[in-house]
Amino acid sequence: MKTINIDGKNVPLFEYDAIVIGSGAAGYNAADELYSLGKTNIAVVTEGRAMGTSRNTGSDKQTYYKVSTSGGEGDSVLDMAKTLYNGGSMHGDMALIEAAYSQKCFFKLVNYGVPFPYNEYGEYVGYRTDNDTRRRASSCGPLTSKLMTEALERAVLSKNIPILNGHRIVKILTENGRAVGAISIRAASISEENPLGLCVFAASDVVYAVGGPSAIYLSTVYPESQTCALGAALEAGAEGMNLTESQYGMASVKFRWNLSGSYQQVIPRYVSVGEDGAEEEFLRDHFGSTAEMLSAIFMKGYEWPFDPAKVGGGSHSSKIDIAVFGEIQKGRRVFLDYTKNPAGFDFSLLSDEAKNYLSSSGAAGKTPLKRLEKLNAPAIALYASHGIDLKKEMLEISVSAQHNNGGLALTTDYESTTLKRFYPVGECGGVFGVHRPGGSALNSTQVSSARAAQKIAAQSGAVPTDAAINAAKAVCGELASLEGDKTTLSDVLSKRREYGAKMSSAGAFMRDNKAVCEAIAYFEKEYRDFCEKHGSATVR
Repeated sequence: MKTINIDGKNVPLFEYDAIVIGSGAAGYNAADELYSLGKTNIAVVTEGRAMGTSRNTGSDKQTYYKVSTSGGEGDSVLDMAKTLYNGGSMHGDMALIEAAYSQKCFFKLVNYGVPFPYNEYGEYVGYRTDNDTRRRASSCGPLTSKLMTEALERAVLSKNIPILNGHRIVKILTENGRAVGAISIRAASISEENPLGLCVFAASDVVYAVGGPSAIYLSTVYPESQTCALGAALEAGAEGMNLTESQYGMASVKFRWNLSGSYQQVIPRYVSVGEDGAEEEFLRDHFGSTAEMLSAIFMKGYEWPFDPAKVGGGSHSSKIDIAVFGEIQKGRRVFLDYTKNPAGFDFSLLSDEAKNYLSSSGAAGKTPLKRLEKLNAPAIALYASHGIDLKKEMLEISVSAQHNNGGLALTTDYESTTLKRFYPVGECGGVFGVHRPGGSALNSTQVSSARAAQKIAAQSGAVPTDAAINAAKAVCGELASLEGDKTTLSDVLSKRREYGAKMSSAGAFMRDNKAVCEAIAYFEKEYRDFCEKHGSATVR
């Protein structure tokens, strides 16, 4: 590390052949692949080593999606690519790459110790996930991505790749349409000579593994530790694609968690509560019969994401999302109750699929809780570990943003289409399509980072230190506008909550054109005025 002087400030300077921004499954795999391919002058730069979605999120049965690896069901790379492509808004060549690399990346994780299940014959058995009809999905439990991240982190540490912690990236440095590094703000670097704690990174290649736009919604199931930095890439000239295509679904509020799989398959009671405390089972009004309602709740386990194609007549499961959203818009709170059955519940009213599944699983108990205890007891323990006792209390829910299926536009090497030597990998790369199969995001963290590493390893050239320093000098004046106590941190966080509420109201899964236009005008003004109104409280 060196020190350079920018506008009278002494700023640390780091020089690497490549930096990987982000410490999740995509970032760590990029660093590991780069090192294995001979690029050893690299570093992982992260806001918080234990932050991010990969390490801190999960679901009932968190899925890795790949070409089938068991049984006699016919499958191929092309078949999987067609499934990805048919989801809409996904390029065919990217779909083929995501499929072709899926088994290679999966078995690398297996070799690194991720405990995906296999049978007595060594087959890595699969199951059907949402938006698919094949048994391509594999899972090692509710924390699959956490186990992936930890295994890849061990590999990075074993290679002595530096992990530079506490760096919030605020600017991507560019010259003539290519990335040459980045600027971070780091609390540990704050001093009289460096009041914002700026650090400059010069790098020939920048891998961007920062996740999706987690902080823009109030109703969200992203972990609170996930902050994202998509804006810095857009400001630097990286083009976006399909950014409006986020995935939404039912999630708990107090503890952010996807309520998919067994949480729905045991058919809990949906209840809304008004300010007076009066309870109402509202769901039945949205279905033609009790049988249709019960089947829709069960299918919500398989079809967790909201899907406009599943809001028509009959037992279409996404009618539940609309019903829940409608109650919340009335100012009511919505809960799942596992202690009681929905009104009118009778096991004989369930669809054949639901009856067979619950019966064969030994989960035909008299209440949702009894069924959940048999079907997935750890699902109850998970909430208990976060102070929520499903045996005694109802679980507050909302329809929450979970994943951005768009992101930054990419080439087939996962390089930005408009910013050279800049590689958005994982969720921030816009490759997922509208109806992505569950688990394809975890596959993409590995495919995208491996593919980007291959492209970077094939390139050469000196670290563009002078270009990075010149670019840093050009943007430091803008960052200096943050200096000064113009507001408090609590004010800034309150503002962020206000922004999130407006996005959840106008820009989530239910949108009104007039409300969207009004929100755009509001946010454009807020963006223009932000630095003037808010100062260093944003970075303390």
